[in-house]
Amino acid sequence: MSGVDSPDILAAYDAVRSDKDETNWLLLSYAGAVGDKLVLSGTGKGGLAELTSKLDDGQAQYGYARMEYNNDSESKRVKFILIVWIGEGTKVMRKARVSIESGAVKRVLSHHSIQVDARDRGDLDEKDIVARLRRAGGADYNGGRG
Repeated sequence: MSGVDSPDILAAYDAVRSDKDETNWLLLSYAGAVGDKLVLSGTGKGGLAELTSKLDDGQAQYGYARMEYNNDSESKRVKFILIVWIGEGTKVMRKARVSIESGAVKRVLSHHSIQVDARDRGDLDEKDIVARLRRAGGADYNGGRG
């Protein structure tokens, strides 16, 4: 897969992971209707809601986001998620290739707690994702109350 390890994508990835940078998401899109070249199509500071608003229903895209939540009244957790988005209008051949091509994306955006496969914006509900992150993290000092 070409482009996934380009300097601008790697810099955006480092920014999302950095505690000193306000950037908390990035979005990768295919450069054209055919081919496997990925480009950085956006970054932002508005969290999962902002990232979700940038998804294209006619494309397959990859998102990476920093999620911060309170695990209990005493602690704050920071986790990262990888989003594999396949919009409703994505062409059949692109959909078929995502399962193969997403491996290269996972190798570059490698530090994530969970992968969220999304076909609809409802799949990206922040409350549901935080609940999944809590389960994946193993420590839940809030008695399973979310």
